[in-house]
Amino acid sequence: MLKTNDKFVAGNKAAVDSLLTLVNTSLNTTERLAALNLNTARAFLADGAANVSALLAVKDPQSLIALQKSLAKPALEQVSAYSRSVYEILTQSSTGLTQIVEGQVVELKKNFSAAVEQSLKNAPAGSEAVVTAIKSGFAAADSAYENITKATKQASAVIEANVATAKEAAVKLVAKAA
Repeated sequence: MLKTNDKFVAGNKAAVDSLLTLVNTSLNTTERLAALNLNTARAFLADGAANVSALLAVKDPQSLIALQKSLAKPALEQVSAYSRSVYEILTQSSTGLTQIVEGQVVELKKNFSAAVEQSLKNAPAGSEAVVTAIKSGFAAADSAYENITKATKQASAVIEANVATAKEAAVKLVAKAA
């Protein structure tokens, strides 16, 4: 009985530790995004003031066109840098959370397998069909989890490639316009 209680306490402690890690990771991500947004807003205001001053100094239409062209590329670069920063923060957070969840899944599978094996030792005669069904269900769930994990990683790779392609296309478009 004491051995079972120790396992229960250790399992609960591990679950609480994992939950605290998830909360801390989420708070860290929120903090980083808030700081990025605040810094971006400050830069936007400073650039806006400078752009208004430059606009007020325009004397003729050719100067206005030149000013528009000179402001387009930095604006796109700022948007691109902001998007890249948000993407990096979210990717790092997602990677950390995924590692935590994967670690928990591995531990859960190990504990479940151990519990099933222990139950098999104490199972009454004739319960082999139930035991086989449990093992089969566990194997199917494990396979489904692996497939979902694989599909998620593939989707993430596709999204990364699309973001990189869109960024390159936008930079080329601004360079061509300038």
